[in-house]
Amino acid sequence: MSLAETIPHKLQASIDNIIDNVVPSPWLSEAEKADYIVKIKALLKQKNAVVIAHYYVEDELQALAEETGGHVSDSLDMANFGAQHSANTLVICGVRFMGETSKILSPEKTIIMPTLDAECSLDLGCPIDEFSQFCDQHPDREVVVYANTSVEVKARADWIVTSSNAIQIVSHLMDEGKKIIWGPDRHLGQYIKNKTNADMIMWQGNCVVHDEFKLYELEELMKKHPQAEVLVHPESPEAVIAKADFVGSTKQIIAAGKKSNAPTLIIATDHGLFYKMKQAVPDKLLIPAPTGGKSATCKSCAHCPWMAMNTLVNLYEALRDGTNTIEVDEETRKKALLPLNRMIDFSREQGILTAGDA
Repeated sequence: MSLAETIPHKLQASIDNIIDNVVPSPWLSEAEKADYIVKIKALLKQKNAVVIAHYYVEDELQALAEETGGHVSDSLDMANFGAQHSANTLVICGVRFMGETSKILSPEKTIIMPTLDAECSLDLGCPIDEFSQFCDQHPDREVVVYANTSVEVKARADWIVTSSNAIQIVSHLMDEGKKIIWGPDRHLGQYIKNKTNADMIMWQGNCVVHDEFKLYELEELMKKHPQAEVLVHPESPEAVIAKADFVGSTKQIIAAGKKSNAPTLIIATDHGLFYKMKQAVPDKLLIPAPTGGKSATCKSCAHCPWMAMNTLVNLYEALRDGTNTIEVDEETRKKALLPLNRMIDFSREQGILTAGDA
C-alpha cells in the first residue's frame, strides 16, 4: 500500500476513538435555551461580535446566527462573510479548519469557536508531515486540496478547491497539461476523476458522515418512494453517487431542491442541512439517506459528532470569557492565502459560485 493509503488506514482507529469519546451536548429545556440566547445576544452587541454557523451545526445555532445578523453557510462562504463584516470578533460555529480559514482571510480579527475540540475526519486523516512527504514523492504534480483541511495542508497546496468548483479547476489544470495530487477525500476525488478523466493520484481520506451512506438501504428506500429525487453530496461513496438525480455541494443541494418538481427528496448529506432545506422547500417531504441497516455500522448516523459539539452553552462561555480563540502562524497563513486566493480569482473569472460549498 502507498503512503496515501497506509496513513489514513493507520489513523482510522484513533479517529474512531475520538468519535467514541465525544461528550454529548447538554440537554437544555426551552426556558434554558431562551435564557442562553438572551445572554448571547447581549454579549454579541457588547463585544462587537457576529455568529457565523455552518449548515451542519444544531438548528438553534443556525437560528441564532440568522436572528442576530450573522450567517449560515458553507466553510469558505462563512470565512468570506466574516472578512466582509464589520464585527471585530467572529464566532465560528463549525469545526476547527473553518475557524482557521476565517483566520486566513481575517488575520486582524479575533476568531472564537464554541469548542476547539470540534475536529474533522478529513483534517485528522491528512496530517501535514505525511501529506507533505507524499507530495514530495511526486514533484511533477500539481497539489490540489479540498477546503476541508488544516491551514498547514492548505499552505502546502498549489490550489484549494470546494466541491462546487473542483471539477472546473481540475479541468483547467488538465487543459494546461498538469498531473494532479488530490487530497484528502477519496470519494470526492474519485467523483472528480470520473467527471474529468484527470491524471490524479489520491490521498485516501474520508468524511465519517458521507462515507456511511449505503447503496443497499438507499435502493430499498427508493423503492418505497418511487417519486422521490435523490440529492447526494460528492463526498459520498461512488455507488451512492451513481443513484443520484443530482450531485453537488450543500449550497447546490439546497438550490437543486428548490428547482425540483418531486414531492419527496432523499438527501445524502449531514442532516444538519435539513434546517435550511425546510426553509427552502417547506412543502416537500425530506428524507435522510440511510446510514444504518443491513450493510451499515452507523458511526455518525448522518450527523457529524464534532459539529454536534457546538452548543449554546459553550458558545456563551467562549464569548463571555474570550476563550477558544484560533491562532495561525503568520508565515503559514500567508502561504495558505496564495492557493486560496488563486481559487477565488479563478472562480470569479469563470463566473463560478465562490461560496464555501464544502
